[in-house]
Amino acid sequence: MSALGSETLSTKELLERLGLKHRPTFSNNYLRPALELGLIEMTVPDKPNSSKQQCRAVKRNSD
Repeated sequence: MSALGSETLSTKELLERLGLKHRPTFSNNYLRPALELGLIEMTVPDKPNSSKQQCRAVKRNSD
């Protein structure tokens, strides 16, 4: 989450920030779990394979 901060980044940009090179491992171990937990969201949710796809942190309201 700290790699994203308040920015909206592509998968490639996230990989670079985290110092990772293997996209499938990144997707399986980091991206999918964060999406499933509702920590991040995709900017084009209807087209997950879009070349314009990016991710952003989900803003949470503090109770």
